[in-house]
Amino acid sequence: MATSQVGGLHHVTSVAGDPARNYRFFTEVLGLRLVKRTVNFDDVATYHLYYGNETGEPGTALTFFPFEDSAAGEVGAGQVTTTAFHVPADSLDYWVDRFDEHDIAFDAPDVRFDETVLAFRDPDGLEYELVATDRPTPIAPWSEVVPEEHAIRGFHGVALGVTDVAATAGLLERMGYERTGETEGRVRYEAAGDHAVVVDLVEMETQGRPGTGTVHHVAFRVPDDDAQLAWQQRLREAGFRVTDQKDRQYFRSIYFRERNGVLFEFATEGPGFDRDESVDALGESLQLPPWLEEDREAIEARLPPLDLDAEAPR
Repeated sequence: MATSQVGGLHHVTSVAGDPARNYRFFTEVLGLRLVKRTVNFDDVATYHLYYGNETGEPGTALTFFPFEDSAAGEVGAGQVTTTAFHVPADSLDYWVDRFDEHDIAFDAPDVRFDETVLAFRDPDGLEYELVATDRPTPIAPWSEVVPEEHAIRGFHGVALGVTDVAATAGLLERMGYERTGETEGRVRYEAAGDHAVVVDLVEMETQGRPGTGTVHHVAFRVPDDDAQLAWQQRLREAGFRVTDQKDRQYFRSIYFRERNGVLFEFATEGPGFDRDESVDALGESLQLPPWLEEDREAIEARLPPLDLDAEAPR
């Protein structure tokens, strides 16, 4: 069965602690927009928070399940180890100053594959990078907080911790990725899309442990249901245990674990985050899918308060 190639990343979902702290960091420090406030459809006692550009386009959406009392995880093989954002090539001096101003832990800039990388951590210890690059991208940044000339333009890519590089490489090649380089124990693959196309494979011996401060899964974008269902069949024929299609309200999803244990999702491009609130009002109120709406009162009572108007801590 013919299938379209995977275009690149759709979103990255991680486990956080305090939701208010998470919101302040990603909106007030990184300058992303909260584009959706909903709940984890599989565990409605916690939020599902989505950040991105103005509309949360696929390739910009960073999402979180914030569990206030969950145990800390350990980053290792079988997980996304680092999420990298695309920023303009001449913007790192701005970000170094900004991180200093907000007391954000970061490393000295480094060069990798001819691009300058600034590594930093969020309040839960998740590892991120700003990659200063002149790669062309169609993504328009959200610039209400960070000036447009320095603002994040969605994802650059992710790094996956693996014990067997060849096993994951084979899957990426099946998905349409091509090997484009290798350096310092890292193998780079890139999709044929126009943004959020990088996946680096980093060999690691220690297995990761899920929990706060780790990535839950990485999602790749496919155009529509037909392409997604074709991939579902193709992956099952290749021996992967792929879920049935799940309605995530703003996209539809299938999930499976690749050979090294990283949880992969293939997510459709649409219908998008503006299906239940206007673009101007994205993220302003709790949105629930129709099948949970009758339980709204009970769900809201169990969720921790999230005051979007509170002043950000320094």
